[in-house]
Amino acid sequence: MKASFLTTMALAACLGGIASAQAQPVDKPPSPLAEAQLTWQQCQRLADNKDARLACFDRWAQQQTLPSAAVPAAPPVLASTQPAPPVDASVPATRVVAVATEDGCRDRQYSALSRFWELENGSDCGTFTFRGYRPLNVSFSAANGRPQVPTSPSPDHTGTPIAYQADEMRIGLSMRTKLAQGLLTSNDPTKKDSLWFGYTQQSTWQVFNGAISRPFRTTDHEPELIYVYPTDVALWGGWRWRYSGLGLVHQSNGQSLPYSRSWNRVYLMGGAELGDSFTLTGRIWQRIHENPANDDNPDIADYIGRAELTGRWNFNKDNTLGVTVRNNLRDSGRGSIRLEWLKAIGDPVKSNLRFHTQLFYGYGDTLVDYNRKRTVLSIGLSLVDF
Repeated sequence: MKASFLTTMALAACLGGIASAQAQPVDKPPSPLAEAQLTWQQCQRLADNKDARLACFDRWAQQQTLPSAAVPAAPPVLASTQPAPPVDASVPATRVVAVATEDGCRDRQYSALSRFWELENGSDCGTFTFRGYRPLNVSFSAANGRPQVPTSPSPDHTGTPIAYQADEMRIGLSMRTKLAQGLLTSNDPTKKDSLWFGYTQQSTWQVFNGAISRPFRTTDHEPELIYVYPTDVALWGGWRWRYSGLGLVHQSNGQSLPYSRSWNRVYLMGGAELGDSFTLTGRIWQRIHENPANDDNPDIADYIGRAELTGRWNFNKDNTLGVTVRNNLRDSGRGSIRLEWLKAIGDPVKSNLRFHTQLFYGYGDTLVDYNRKRTVLSIGLSLVDF
């Protein structure tokens, strides 16, 4: 009787186990993307599914900080996502992405040059929005001498003496807008080329010169069209070549004879950076020839130059040092050098306002003085890359 009872109980337990097993749903095999050790490039390629992209970045961040045994199960949106295409090892990573954000050209997980020219999808702020170009600035300047009488080899382009002072105020305006993007990189998952229109204006104001009613001595206008193509090429010493481009620029002072000065140029440009500490940008240009009868300044390139190189060093989060060298690429070696120091006012992450000190030496301080060598010290405030 006892044996019969035990047999009956065992049979019931066996049948119950079978029924329980049959009642359990069969799980789908986990997605390779959910279980694999993720890379941020895989997450970035999930552009068609924002929820999956965000979940992928969250899981990637967990895998960087937690041991594998402690990483929680993948969320359903990620577990059901097809794996991303394999990462191309030939494309170097330029940054470490912490989390996905929507800050675009303000997102500091991207490099300075990537934010400035919006070189990547993640650092894009769209078209037809206004951004800073060169610094907007207001400063007081002192020169080594009064401005000399403007001259030019062209007939009727030599002025008359005016009692200008060496000390004056300077006002600089500069901005740009992106006209188009993705012209040649529309199928690239990361890079984004762009076409820009920029405008820069610099005015010198004889604010201390009451004897001649404090006039504006010069105002130079510089509109330009710029195409920027993103690159990411490893150079020596850890430097990375980040962009190439070309541009068309017109510069004039809008004055009548004998003070009219103007020229047009086409240029090639490029930029490289070393981490977040150093940037190096350069341009080389060719002047567009004009009819000699209409040329205000046929020798302007021999003085202002045919190429420029700018280096910037972020000494720390509050201080940036810069140097710009221009040269005419001729035996005479004419050109200019400009030294700059920008100091943040307040938190540099939240504010773009800078205390700005600049020392200029050489030719081309203003367009009307293109063939006059000057030394000018300027001190004031600048608004950078707003």
